[in-house]
Amino acid sequence: MDSQSAVTMEAGAPTRKESGRLPSRHGGHAHGHSGLARTAHGMSSSSLRKKSDATLVRKVPVASLRPVLANLQEVLLGTKLAVLFAAVPLAVAAQCFRFGQVWVFALSLIGLIPLAERVSFLTEQIALYTGPTIGGLLNATCGNATELIIAVFALVQGKIEVVKCSLLGSVLSNLLLVLGTSLFCGGIKNLGADQPYDRKQADVSTGLLTLGVLCQSLPLLLRYAVSSGEHAVATDTTVLELSRACSFIMTVIIAVLSEYVVGTIEPTSQSWGLSVSFISIILLPIVGNAAEHAGAVIFALKNKLDITLGVALGSATQISMFVVPLSVLVAWIMGIQMDLDFKLLETGALFISVLVTAFTLQDGTSHYLKGVLLLLCYIVIGACFFVTRQPSTHANGNGMLLDVPTGPMIVQVAKY
Repeated sequence: MDSQSAVTMEAGAPTRKESGRLPSRHGGHAHGHSGLARTAHGMSSSSLRKKSDATLVRKVPVASLRPVLANLQEVLLGTKLAVLFAAVPLAVAAQCFRFGQVWVFALSLIGLIPLAERVSFLTEQIALYTGPTIGGLLNATCGNATELIIAVFALVQGKIEVVKCSLLGSVLSNLLLVLGTSLFCGGIKNLGADQPYDRKQADVSTGLLTLGVLCQSLPLLLRYAVSSGEHAVATDTTVLELSRACSFIMTVIIAVLSEYVVGTIEPTSQSWGLSVSFISIILLPIVGNAAEHAGAVIFALKNKLDITLGVALGSATQISMFVVPLSVLVAWIMGIQMDLDFKLLETGALFISVLVTAFTLQDGTSHYLKGVLLLLCYIVIGACFFVTRQPSTHANGNGMLLDVPTGPMIVQVAKY
């Protein structure tokens, strides 16, 4: 559930309710190119936007409150996912009245979907006042607020495996599920039309993803080299104010729901008969990327594949190159020994995903069969994690890692 290549959009820009133009950084209005290009992540959010009814706002007797209420209505009801906000109080009630940890987990996941989309929208609004540099940084951090907050709470509870698997799953989800669904739906919708896209954007993104895979593969290779004895290595273990206020409030709500998700993931794993790895790699990223997924598919249906690639590849690149290293640094600050060793199965799945995506996008044109290929790859990887159970890695009070079994191994190696 980002700082992709900036792509301008022809329509659907967010507006203040009292005017039809965007306020600029210096108090005027933005015309044409405002100096801050719309990011692909922001456009995925705009594709889910809907016009809210301002009839009730006009009936407010106090004129000074109308702009504030209009903007607040735009924040809360200006999305097609607004109906899912009902899951937020239900999740809190389920936690307070102890309805069962499985209910808390499921309702929290549903509640995170609209919150992640609205935080993206509000980040875009704030970026209009800050300029392209700070706006890009805000989009890089707040655009992945759900992944970051889940990672932090998992680190606090010592669940290192949940951190690694959820971040890895976000990359896999964007590369295979989001991009695959978009290419498939766009290919079916525009079957007789040409579907070109900018290869330069795809090449840069896949190059950065390859670099991320390299950085995450080296610790694994080093561990195997040391354990095999080949190498001896010594290692130690108004709109702006409203946007700010709403962003803070929604981030706090995301933090609360994320804590519920992390705290109930293991009981849910036992209740549903699924491994923690499968829930972290498959279910959590689908929720965190739901808004991006819908936005990417919508733009693919409109034959705007450059935007679709910006959403899917840009989000995957940002998580791989920014969120994963940041999580390692945060764990270091917290005194937890988290490394970039994602184990053999996880690293292999990431490498294959990047490789398949790079080969799929190398010719600069799209076809629905390319989407089918990516989706099949995602299904195969998901099946691998579905049939395996791995020990859950926890950290004790001294930051040392402990392996805690979460269930019997389903896949066993036969001994002859």
